[in-house]
Amino acid sequence: QVHLVESGGGLVQAGGSLRLSCAASGRTFSNVAMGWFRQAPGKEREFTAGISWDGRVAIHADPVKDRFIISRDNAKNMVYLQMNRLKPDDTAVYYCAAARQHIIVRDSNLYDYWGQGTQVTVSS
Repeated sequence: QVHLVESGGGLVQAGGSLRLSCAASGRTFSNVAMGWFRQAPGKEREFTAGISWDGRVAIHADPVKDRFIISRDNAKNMVYLQMNRLKPDDTAVYYCAAARQHIIVRDSNLYDYWGQGTQVTVSS
């Protein structure tokens, strides 16, 4: 069992920055890859970033790879998404999720545990 709670969302103007946090609890947290997904109204949920169980490998979706950085601190049971140079197209509900294993995956169906989501709204 892994329980996830996101925070850090809010309203920000284009070009600004936000840092999303995901607090995790559960015995297996440090052994699984983590991901951030986002879903905008009328759009499918999409992979945003993922990080390996030990934080050594991270991948970012093309739309955000030059602007967002995923990281984790297993000692604190935390996962972060630093979002810089935000654009209106980044507006979405952002979810953190725990994968079924330590390998980074992009498919949301391979994640077993999800947070409740945090809203990010970027104004132009």
